[in-house]
Amino acid sequence: AVRCPDGRIWTGQLHLNKIYNGKLRDLPIIRGVLILIETLMLGIRALNKSAAIAMANPESTFIGDNYEEHLSRAEQGTILGSMVIALVIGIGVFFLLPLIGVRSLDQFIASSVISNLFEGLIRLALLVGYIWAVGHIKEIQRVFAYHGAEHMTIHAHEHGVPLNPAEIARFPRAHPRCGTAFLLTVVLISIVIFAIIGRPSLPMAIASRIFLVPVIAGISYEFIRLSGAHSQALFARALMYPGLLLQSLTTRKPDEHQIEVAIAALNFTLDHDAGTSNDISR
Repeated sequence: AVRCPDGRIWTGQLHLNKIYNGKLRDLPIIRGVLILIETLMLGIRALNKSAAIAMANPESTFIGDNYEEHLSRAEQGTILGSMVIALVIGIGVFFLLPLIGVRSLDQFIASSVISNLFEGLIRLALLVGYIWAVGHIKEIQRVFAYHGAEHMTIHAHEHGVPLNPAEIARFPRAHPRCGTAFLLTVVLISIVIFAIIGRPSLPMAIASRIFLVPVIAGISYEFIRLSGAHSQALFARALMYPGLLLQSLTTRKPDEHQIEVAIAALNFTLDHDAGTSNDISR
């Protein structure tokens, strides 16, 4: 759902490749990797779509068009390239940089467990520091407000209250099934997995940080899924608490107009799931 220049709210859908909804979607670990790729692809495409709407002439019919049919091969390549660049930078900064930094101190750290723990703490500090830093950018603060609106609207739906701004404003901005919690879980799971691997040679360690990222992502997704299924249990609430705490950095208090966009997105989704909405946009 996107707020148009003339104040209207555009709602529509972005089609997924069949691989994301096939039999692989039911396989533990594998489904987590698929969802990670799906999220990256959809995120980039949604940003492109919202930017296109923001720059569109309000009097044009572009907003009602089927966006996916207008994607050229070059544009699809650009989206894929953006995703690859994001992954390369992410792995380089959050996985390889802490590894190389800790390996430079090997002579002072005898235990491989301590070495991996130290590496994980650096990775966590980089993640929190990055989120804190970008959270001071005005445009990102607005994005984080929409993030908060999304969570609050989902809370309201899950509690069965009417989806209007006044009711939704009563709910918290943090939600246990948030991507922020997923990122934190990835960091924590990586500490455990790399501790099991030990301290191999630097080339092998670099290879493990690159090629085990999908495995760590898959395990992290299963962890989040399990915690969500037992969200009322004390152990699950304790495990989810750090992720909820981190969301204080990735969400902001939304205004009424932002909540309205979140409501439009959820209503469109619910209608589509119920089979009452067959148009690409409305």
